[in-house]
Order: sequence, then structure tokens, then C-alpha cells
Amino acid sequence: MAIMGFLAVANAYTMRVCLNIAITQMVRRHAPSSAYEEGSCPAEVEEALSDTSEISGYNWDEETQGIILSAFYYGYIVTHLPGGMLAERFGGKYSLGFGVLSTAVFTLLTPWTVNIGGATGLIILRVLEGLGEGTTFPALNAMLARWAPVSERGRMGSLVFGGAQIGNIAGTYLSGLVIKETGDWESVFYLFGSIGILWFILWALLCYNDPESHPYISDKEKKYLEEALGRHRNSQPSAIPWKAIFMSVPLWALVCAQIGHDYGYFTMVTDLPKYMTGVLKFDIHRTGTLAALPYIVMWISSIIFGWLCDKIVKRQWMTVTNARKTFTTIASVGPGICMILASYSGCNTETVVILFTASMGLMGAFYPGMKVNALDLSSNYAGTIMAIVNGIGAITGIIAPFLVGLLTPDSTLVQWRLVFWITLAVFIVTNLVFVAWASGDEQWWNSTPQEARKQTEASGSVNTEVKTQA
Repeated sequence: MAIMGFLAVANAYTMRVCLNIAITQMVRRHAPSSAYEEGSCPAEVEEALSDTSEISGYNWDEETQGIILSAFYYGYIVTHLPGGMLAERFGGKYSLGFGVLSTAVFTLLTPWTVNIGGATGLIILRVLEGLGEGTTFPALNAMLARWAPVSERGRMGSLVFGGAQIGNIAGTYLSGLVIKETGDWESVFYLFGSIGILWFILWALLCYNDPESHPYISDKEKKYLEEALGRHRNSQPSAIPWKAIFMSVPLWALVCAQIGHDYGYFTMVTDLPKYMTGVLKFDIHRTGTLAALPYIVMWISSIIFGWLCDKIVKRQWMTVTNARKTFTTIASVGPGICMILASYSGCNTETVVILFTASMGLMGAFYPGMKVNALDLSSNYAGTIMAIVNGIGAITGIIAPFLVGLLTPDSTLVQWRLVFWITLAVFIVTNLVFVAWASGDEQWWNSTPQEARKQTEASGSVNTEVKTQA
């Protein structure tokens, strides 16, 4: 389940980010300006004008391209909450499966849609893709609540959610490679759409909502999971306690941490290639390779941090609450400082790349920190909690790229330095809120009325027995 969940996230991200590379070949290209911008680095190599002055493709200006690239998140935010609720009520298997399948189908239709509908058609299609992918994290969280014991959540959560980094790596690197080999941007969408459909077939055959419904699980593993998860989970939760959830202080602390994580993450994902090409003046091939390196390190570090966090909790060196706060702090303060140091490293390209890579590597601590915290707060409503938290955080996917474009019209070092200072401030403020009010304990509203009644009856039985003995 964890491996297929990992592949689900990886597929979702490849289909999400492949357009970032493909759009450079879809739009009409022009010769770059030779003017030297004060505060930026000199170009390492002279690019051949014949490669960039080709007049072909669609005549979409920068504003139109920005709308196209952000359109995905308008749909993505909408289906978080419905996806989480459906996953809790009916299981996450098909809530997740059909979400990824629909995105795969829309990805396959991208070339046809662009040829027929142009920019407007592509914007609508990207919104629809976002609607499909919006169920991914809430559904996976609901399934992890039914499969992952507390002592294994750090590792399983890091493995599953770490698929985002593999998706970023594959979506960026393979898109450039495939376009280069085929000479056709349409091939990228056919490739990743087909892989998404293949994943759905395997998912439908191999994975199930919970251990009870799995026909091939061993008795030993089933018994272990029942004992480890039995008192934390209700297979059919009742009406969602909305008032208690929205009045929960630890929940809003988690929302703040998610906003901080997503703001920094989307700033790097969307704009790191722009920094490398606009400020450091890397050629496009070097940019593609070096832009993938931080995500490789982040994926590896998330697995290591997940293992370390589980070990700390299992050996009771820290409480679950303190472990979540510690790893979230590492993932907030560390990357922010590295970004600032990179912006003050000027044109020392080796140092800048090392610092950006270290920044994303430290960000891997978010996964065993705040990313799995929704499972701690409520296993019964894990899908809904993840939907609220991830949905609000995803709004930064619209805000961060827009703000970067607003602050860096000339793409100079000074302008980018302000971007990174703002990112550090967001990291620190949101982390302080999380450290002050977050919790790793199960919240009282996680208990359904049935569970509360059973606990009351059990308590009453104990009291009666004590009185009888007395």
C-alpha cells in the first residue's frame, strides 16, 4: 500500500509539473536581450540565437502563461474536502484511484485540447486536472490512518508523501529528455498520461481500503494491525464534528505549519529554474539537471528523517508532540537560512547550488514532522483534516509564484534576496505558531459517539465492579 501510494503521488506530480517544461516549447520564442542587468551574473556561454529566435508555437504572453500554470491550483483546492469526506465514508481506494485516473485521461487529452481550444481550452483542462488531483492527499491520509501504526507513521508517511519529489524529478528531467529526443512537446503528455492509467489498473488490483477488506493479507499481519490500530480507528465514522474541528487549536497550528511549508516549497519548485537561468545565467540543459538535484536530496532526506523520527518516538526519547515540533522546526528554519545564504553568495555557482540543495534536503524533515501530524490528531477524520490543512496550504501555490514575479521584474540578485527574506519570515512565523500550539496527541473529538458510549459503558462497568468489591 505504501509503495503504491508513493507511486500515486509521483504520478500526480509528473502530470502536474510536465507542463512547466513543455510550455517552453509550446509558446512562440524570441531572441533574448543582450543587455546586461546590474545585479545579475554574466552568462557562462553564449546561446545560439537560432535556438531561441524561432518563431513558432502559440503566441502566449507571460501573463497568459502565468494563468495557465496557476489554473491547476484553482481546481486542486476545491476537491480537497469532498475527497477527504468520501475517503472516510467509503474508503480511500477509489477516491484516490479515480482522481488520478481522471487526471491521466485529461493529460492524454492535452495536445488535442490545445490544438482545438488554445489557451482557454488549456486553462479549463488544467482546472479539471486540479479537480482530479485534489483528492490525492486526503484519500491517502485516510488510508494511512487504516494501515499505519503510530510507530510506523513517520516512515510510511515519508515514503508515500516523498513521491512528490520523485514526481518533480521525473516530470522535470524526463520531460526535457523526451521533448529533445522526439522533437515534439505532445509526447510528454502521452507518456505521463499512459503511466497514470497503468498505475490505476495496478492500484485497483492490489490495494484495499483497510486490512479487514484485503483478501490476501496474512493472519499474523492482520492481527498485528488490528491490535495496533483497533482503539484509534472507527471503520465507519459518524457525522463529522465540524464545530469541534474548527475550534481545535492544534489543527490551526498545523494549518500554519502547512502554509509555511507550502509557501517555501512552491517558491522553490516554481522559481528555482528561473533563478538559475535569470540570475546565474545557466544554460537550459544545466538548469534542468541542477534543478532536479535538490529534489533527489529532499526525497532521500525525508526517508532518513522519517526513520529517525520513528526511532526517537519508539524508544521514548521524545514524545510524539515534541518529535513533530522538532522536525518541523528543522524543516522551517534550516531551509530559510540556506536560501538567505545562497542569495548572498552572489555568482559563486557551486556554493549557491550546494546551499539550495541543502535547503531542500532539510525541508525533507517536514514529512515526519507536520505532514503526518493530521494522523496524530484524528485517525477517524484523517481525510477531512488533511483536506482542510492541505487545501488551505495549496492557496500559496497561487500566491508564491505571483509574488515572485512581482518582486523580480529584472531578475537581479537584490530583487531575489527580498524574495528569500520574505520566505524566511513566513517560515519562522508559521513555525513559531506550530511550536506553541501543536499537539501529537489524539484529540477528544476524534472519538465518535459510538466509541464514546463504549468508553462510558466500560468506565461504568469498572465503577460498578469496584463498588461491589467494596
